[in-house]
Amino acid sequence: MFLSDILKVIAWLPDWLVAATALLATAGLALLAFRLVRGALHRAVKFDHPFLHTLLQRASSLFQFTVMLLATNIVVPVLPLDNGVEGTLHRLLTAAFVVLSGWIAALASDLAIDRYIGRFKINVEDNLLARKAVTQMRVLKRTVEVLIGVITLGFALMTFDTVRQYGISLFASAGVAGLAVGLAAKPLLSNLIAGVQIALTQPIRIEDVVIVEGEWGWIEEFTSTYVVIRIWDLRRLVVPLSYFLEKPFQNWTRVSSSILGSAFFYLDYTAEIDRVRTKFEEIVKASKLWDGNVLSMQVTNISERTVEIRALMSARNSSLSWDLRCEVREKLLVFLQQNYPEALPRWRADISEMPQRFQAG
Repeated sequence: MFLSDILKVIAWLPDWLVAATALLATAGLALLAFRLVRGALHRAVKFDHPFLHTLLQRASSLFQFTVMLLATNIVVPVLPLDNGVEGTLHRLLTAAFVVLSGWIAALASDLAIDRYIGRFKINVEDNLLARKAVTQMRVLKRTVEVLIGVITLGFALMTFDTVRQYGISLFASAGVAGLAVGLAAKPLLSNLIAGVQIALTQPIRIEDVVIVEGEWGWIEEFTSTYVVIRIWDLRRLVVPLSYFLEKPFQNWTRVSSSILGSAFFYLDYTAEIDRVRTKFEEIVKASKLWDGNVLSMQVTNISERTVEIRALMSARNSSLSWDLRCEVREKLLVFLQQNYPEALPRWRADISEMPQRFQAG
């Protein structure tokens, strides 16, 4: 009797109200079922895996909405709706389900890559392997994000008949750069491809010391389309990824962070090179910046007025090398000023052939 009364009341209600009520009830039941199943799984299975635990925490709301959309999409065909409204609602729910699924996939890939990167420490001195792995993963992370976004958007567009061709064109532009849409996105696609090539071949890595466009700095950040270089004076140089495949640049830490530093001195011909060399070696050996590998001083050039001397020394990285060279210049200059001032460059003039009128006085 009670059920028949309910059916009679429903028969008097407008179709849109019945459909809306059914959708809300279905969404509510799907949400309740999701929470019950999740609680049962937590009690039955011990989630001690950090990645799964973090993913379930971060994407809990997304999972809930995905289940609700899936449940409501299933009941749409049985609702009292005309074919046009039913088809539109079905496509909207399907598109929303695709977008949420892509969102979850992107979040899962980000968490997995971040967890892998977290295993490496790049703030230590011997960090070549760590920088290599971190560079690969960061570039891969951006590429995966863009790829998931393109696939998700393409499938979402293909759920609607009116814009289905745009979804197909999106896939075509991602796969064949020579098509019309691909040509419009050529700079983006070229940088994405360059990012994959850099991740595999690794001409540069995170925290590599490079000279690009005459600027000296460190590789600070990789994105899907460009690289940020931290200049020594804290400016930032932004360079497209394709630059590092098309133009030459200097990488001072390609194989190792150790580097040779040089300091040039210009002395008079009367300078005692052996004593200057002995003092140079004493200064470098007493410095904490020297790594103990390379130490030499040579006469590299002779001009009409001065002798060019190159002091060569090694350090563990480019920053220490810079400080070591500055220290050697300062201390060796003080040594020459105090002990051998005559060894500093000077001008000479021959007055033996001066005119008679100037010699009279």
